[in-house]
Amino acid sequence: MHNRLTHSLKVAQVARAIAERLSADERYSGLLDELGGCDPDVVEAAALAHDLGHPPFGHLGEQVLDRLARQRLGLPDGFEGNAQSYRIVTSTEIRRATTIGLDLTAAVRAAMLKYPWTRHSYPNPHPRHLDPPPRGASPPPGDPDSGSAKFGAYTTEVADLRQAREPFAGRIADWQQTVEASVMDTADDIAYAIHDVEDFHRVGVLQQGSVATELIAWQNEAAELKKLPDGELDAGPRRPGRSLERLRRHLHRKDSWISDEEGFTAAVEQVRHELVDGLLAAPFDGSVEAEQYVARFSARWTRRLIDAITVVPDPPVRSGHVMLAPAQWHEVQVLKFVHQGFVLARPDLALHQRGQASLLTTLVEALHAWLLDPDEQARLPRRLHDLVDLADAELEALDTSGPGPERAVQARAAR
Repeated sequence: MHNRLTHSLKVAQVARAIAERLSADERYSGLLDELGGCDPDVVEAAALAHDLGHPPFGHLGEQVLDRLARQRLGLPDGFEGNAQSYRIVTSTEIRRATTIGLDLTAAVRAAMLKYPWTRHSYPNPHPRHLDPPPRGASPPPGDPDSGSAKFGAYTTEVADLRQAREPFAGRIADWQQTVEASVMDTADDIAYAIHDVEDFHRVGVLQQGSVATELIAWQNEAAELKKLPDGELDAGPRRPGRSLERLRRHLHRKDSWISDEEGFTAAVEQVRHELVDGLLAAPFDGSVEAEQYVARFSARWTRRLIDAITVVPDPPVRSGHVMLAPAQWHEVQVLKFVHQGFVLARPDLALHQRGQASLLTTLVEALHAWLLDPDEQARLPRRLHDLVDLADAELEALDTSGPGPERAVQARAAR
């Protein structure tokens, strides 16, 4: 099974392969220079660092910590894994006695910024106000006043964000990824789509029957499903084919610049052929033959997607300068759908996730209580104490009126 470390290593491998391919392609050499360059070393370093700040239990952990930070501790920035990664490499990790952070180059820090904005205010105008907004810039559903759902830096690191992106001023818009960030982001998508499917096949969670039923039902009934009103599609018991039809409509609404009927239909057929009739046709038994089959599946899909990468001078708002060709973009969306619908949406997984959310909540509240206890504050681990002091100093620098006792305690608990 992949973890954050092995996932990051895979992303780094894919990202470097993409960067080397683009750098060697004479069709893109002039355009890449105009946009700020595409250095394989920069891309690889950013990919290795991109998940450092992501918490336990994946996106669930991120949601729990964000809710606690904003609602329990009163921190407007909340918690965001990408912003936490940026904070780690620029502020909280120590490389040398004379530096704060890892002393990474501006290019590497800029390449880490999948979402080069803060939650609320930078840049101005904020990208969440664009129509349509960039991917990730919209507020979370049901919470329109909370700022962007995804962002790359906390307010405490905004000066560093500005400095890292200064060499790209005039080359790309304030809210756009650098080319190197776009490569890293695309590599992350590729690794996520392929390796999660691979992992859950290995442990027997991803079953051929359920995936085949959904894909085949949509293929057989696509014409009828497309005629259903949205309300009727969502109503009633879950029926095979309807979830995939909802994905098709969602892609058309959100990404009409690339989504099309023929591309989606072809992608469903490709995933059915390669995944359902191929990888999932036989249960994984741990044999050498099974390992070789999984390795061939992963290598074949990785090469297929890397070879489909292009660079465009003026991308749509919801894309970076580096993107997959339309056919492969649709295939990645269908692979992600399989993972989301047949792994993450399982009822038994929901039971585990409730326990994980409870554990994180208990830990945060216990740390908060520790910080408020005058008899126990002296026993706080020294490294944690140093991080608390760093957060206090940063907040005081941002707020000339001072954070106030309660806000300072809240900052200690969150950081």
